[in-house]
Amino acid sequence: MTIMNSLSPCSLSAPESGIVEVVNYARGREGVIPLWVGEGDLATPDFISRAAAEALVAGETFYTWQRGIPPLREALARYYQRRFQKALSPDNFYVTGSGMQAIKLAIEAVTSPGDEMVLLTPAWPNFAAAAEISGARPVSVPLRFEHGKWQLDMNRLEAAVGEKTRALFINTPSNPTGWTATPDDLRAILTLARKHGLWIIADEIYALYYYAGARAPSFLDIMDDDDRILFVNSFSKNWSMTGWRVGWIVAPAAMGQVLENLIQYSTSGVAQFMQRGAVAALDQGDAFVDENIAKAARSRDLLCDALIATNRVETLKPDGALYAFLKIDGVTDSRQAAIDIVDRTGVGLAPGTAFGEGGSLFMRACFLRDPAQVAEAAERLRRHILSR
Repeated sequence: MTIMNSLSPCSLSAPESGIVEVVNYARGREGVIPLWVGEGDLATPDFISRAAAEALVAGETFYTWQRGIPPLREALARYYQRRFQKALSPDNFYVTGSGMQAIKLAIEAVTSPGDEMVLLTPAWPNFAAAAEISGARPVSVPLRFEHGKWQLDMNRLEAAVGEKTRALFINTPSNPTGWTATPDDLRAILTLARKHGLWIIADEIYALYYYAGARAPSFLDIMDDDDRILFVNSFSKNWSMTGWRVGWIVAPAAMGQVLENLIQYSTSGVAQFMQRGAVAALDQGDAFVDENIAKAARSRDLLCDALIATNRVETLKPDGALYAFLKIDGVTDSRQAAIDIVDRTGVGLAPGTAFGEGGSLFMRACFLRDPAQVAEAAERLRRHILSR
């Protein structure tokens, strides 16, 4: 038996990221404008890094609270009161080692091997992969794409619910499409979940990146206290902390020991000095977040206006999130197109093939960058598209 044959089927089934494949292909090339991954171009601001550094120097390097240090959970409660107008207890918050771990633990908490989790696609590939690694089967429900806009088809969603369905995974605003659920969409999804006794795992990481108001509609606006909803989130996008790997779950307080146990047997908690930086982000970072959102809005307009004007790209400006999901005339293999585009233009895009059903003809561009750099990327892409 070979080494590979002796590994578990579960580990062998973990797919290679189609996004990372393209990144690795051109990583480190001079002059590449990297719109391929979901992060901005700013380092973590000093007031956050300084808080973490001071805690590190002060010796906050021991084992810590597995649910998260009390000051961070209290800061999260203040953040939700301020941004979501929702009064939550610190007991509703659980600090995780990244938004990705929050997703993984939420799926593990509500599904068992053989269960099904329904998700809307195109979607960030880690959602489905996390379910598969946990033993659950992801069931895709494609959004409708019409006239450049993505829309939810509730009939499709309800038809996907079966006897083995245990959870609905809802990411809004959406990575990669920018689709943002309306209040009516959310009510319909919640009604469906209540009807079938399903959990909702709500990924609202992009809630503040909403271009028609202060934030996107949230399940928090309509839910009752006894609804089965887990919220997963991260410090990555709002506060330019992608490399920190700190996230959180919002959950019923009754689940506290269950989630603490899942954290214990995976990471045993997030480093305390990093959590001090996260406290500073929440309590001092509103102005920085608002600047990031304003920059994203300017860059979104520059990128989308330039590409739509070619009459060779089918898309509309997304309602939320950080991505333009582009359908370029003549592209039938977005993986190969991503490689060709980075070779010929020096612009890194993510292939739509990475995002599951409904995404194969599209390319994703993250626009949370300096507007001047995004304008340069748009011009390179415009010239390439018109030369085809």
